[in-house]
Amino acid sequence: MDFTFSEEQLAAAEAARGVFAGVAPDAVPSPALTLGAVAEGFDRALWSRLADADLLSLLLAGRHGGAGLDAVALCLVLREAGQVLARVPLLEHSAAAAAVQVHGGPELAGRLLDRAGRGELVLTVAANGRTGHDPAESAVTARRDGRAWLLDGVQTAVPWAYDADLIVVPAHTGGTAAGRTVLALVAREADGVVAAEQVSTSGERLAELRLRSVRVGPGEVIEADGAWEWLHALLVTGTCALALGLGERVLRMTGEYAGKREQFGHPIATFQAVAVQAADRYIDLRAMEATLWQAAWRIASGAPGALPAAGDVAVAKIWAAEGVRRVVQTAQHLHGGFGADTDYPLHRYHAWAKHLELALGPAAAYEEKLGDLLATHPLG
Repeated sequence: MDFTFSEEQLAAAEAARGVFAGVAPDAVPSPALTLGAVAEGFDRALWSRLADADLLSLLLAGRHGGAGLDAVALCLVLREAGQVLARVPLLEHSAAAAAVQVHGGPELAGRLLDRAGRGELVLTVAANGRTGHDPAESAVTARRDGRAWLLDGVQTAVPWAYDADLIVVPAHTGGTAAGRTVLALVAREADGVVAAEQVSTSGERLAELRLRSVRVGPGEVIEADGAWEWLHALLVTGTCALALGLGERVLRMTGEYAGKREQFGHPIATFQAVAVQAADRYIDLRAMEATLWQAAWRIASGAPGALPAAGDVAVAKIWAAEGVRRVVQTAQHLHGGFGADTDYPLHRYHAWAKHLELALGPAAAYEEKLGDLLATHPLG
């Protein structure tokens, strides 16, 4: 396995750094001081800049105006987004568009992807299930009604649901033995769709999505086997990339603070206890990075391994969830009371880290999944 990035991947990361250079993490009210959501919608100006830089079409083929890059390139861009707490549906939009391209038919791709790549059509994904702890594909049922489908169920904590034009909803078609999972592209304003506002720990506006006999045409449903598993793996891996970028920025903030803050006439960075804690968090970040690129590479290449790619994705999410939590907790500890100052951005990073830690399932859920995979695919 070679973790050397291609010129195209590095160019995407460089373009992302340029776009995100002017983004201020404190451009919206503090989640600690806001009763509801910090803003009604995402950062549309930033969205336009991402579209102008061709970063919304990163995974799309040239026939759809895209760069034809892979999950590794997307994660490089998401890493930059995590460093500035970018308030855009870049992960969900890119993953949904990629799923349409890989698993949807040419007619659906032709209708959606050119507009999605230009940012004119916004996509998101309902991936948290009914409670956030159950599989998303079991939270909604899909049944045939002639050639159309009818959807019923609930999905919680849907990101950017109030801003998206289409929401990709996984749904199951029957019992455990006979059923399968399809992906329905549901219009936000479709009859039978009811959104109830929820607010993330990061202060962002989420939605509990209630579907009551929502009719979806046959051309708006992806029925390919494995489509949901592929999309879910990309979402989880992208979440790990966001967590890595956030953690790297927080450790850098901590180093800068510890180098200036003095006690007993010396910067606290020179104290062994401080240096050891910072070094431990650096090790966490390098483990997060290595497992992230392993997972992204498995998704991008389709290469075989001792375990299915889901095993690498699970390992990456375990490290991302636990690692980013330890990084922000250590940062708060070493900053002292300054870390809780709402005029200083660290508390915002802590709130976002908690959201990313639990997004799409906590570490414990992926430890259980990894155990199941090891039980069914014994090593050696």
